[in-house]
Amino acid sequence: MAVEKFRSGEEMNAAPAPIARGGGFDRFVRHCARYRTLAPRLYPRGVLKFRSLEEAQRARAEIAKANVRRNPNRTASPE
Repeated sequence: MAVEKFRSGEEMNAAPAPIARGGGFDRFVRHCARYRTLAPRLYPRGVLKFRSLEEAQRARAEIAKANVRRNPNRTASPE
């Protein structure tokens, strides 16, 4: 973005606001990709089978705890 120079406050107020080019969505996607590269979540490979809902929820909690232990700065849990 270019730097604009103004001679007075009135000239500055009359100038149109600069519009960022490139789109905000593209910037958001790049930010998300960078974040995933810095702190990826690891999931076990394959299909997991469980005998009960409680067993599946316990496994989910263990995976979330393992991800938090890997990267303590990430505090969000999937629950």
